[in-house]
Amino acid sequence: MQPTFVLVHGAFANSFSFAPLQAELGLLGHRSVAVDLPGHGFAATYVRAYQAPQDLDGLATAPGSIKGVTLADNAAYLIGIVERAKRNGPVILVSHSRGGVTATAAANARPDLIDRIVYVSAWCPVALDVGGYYAEPEMATVDVAALAPGMVGNPAELGLMRSNFRTADPDLLAAYKAAFLADGTDEEFLTFLNTFQPDENLDVGTSDDRAQAATWGRIPKTYVRLADDTSLPLALQDRLIREGDELTPDNPYDVRTLEGSHLKWLTDPAPAARVLGELAAGVGAGAP
Repeated sequence: MQPTFVLVHGAFANSFSFAPLQAELGLLGHRSVAVDLPGHGFAATYVRAYQAPQDLDGLATAPGSIKGVTLADNAAYLIGIVERAKRNGPVILVSHSRGGVTATAAANARPDLIDRIVYVSAWCPVALDVGGYYAEPEMATVDVAALAPGMVGNPAELGLMRSNFRTADPDLLAAYKAAFLADGTDEEFLTFLNTFQPDENLDVGTSDDRAQAATWGRIPKTYVRLADDTSLPLALQDRLIREGDELTPDNPYDVRTLEGSHLKWLTDPAPAARVLGELAAGVGAGAP
């Protein structure tokens, strides 16, 4: 039976990110659904202060709909989507970047709904919380300081993270491009940047939300490494793979590698679609 790919976006992103990949999957004969987590997509807040000409003072204080959204909210919403998809056959849950945290939480709670879980340069915390990994050597190459000027307002007061992706600051735009799509054209980069939303929720979970061997560990899993990713460096991706394998040595990751940056697999989706198609063939045939 044909599986359904359920696609989970990363931070500040939404289902729009997956449109080219879904087109490629559809042309290969695969079924997919791209999820908008709570407060994302058409439920996101785009305040007037974010429009041009921008009012940065207003942007720093305007409320956002994603305030108060938790990882538990995200996981519950995703589980609802996966339950509906499961009625039509097997489910392959695919997550990118921060979406991996939500996918892991959902897999911890309902492993029975997921026939394979796929992380594409995505967070799957095992030994540490997400914040803890940022202090580790594998993340030392991430230039957090270069991106800091894009943050707007006080997250503790806003109850959310807010970024000004509509900035005209050439240095900040260069930092964004280096972090997300260094191997894309300027046009591709600016187009993708304009699909981002300004607000993201604060909750990335605790030790209780790390991968659990008894539940998450039962699901066949694949990690797609992005070889040129500077946002989630290859060294960190490999550490997450290693920790996952140590947690469930009898169910190790199936590891694949794609060339490209954090977003290149979405702007040039054919290679990723082929990898996912191979995984779908295995699930459809009843392979583990």
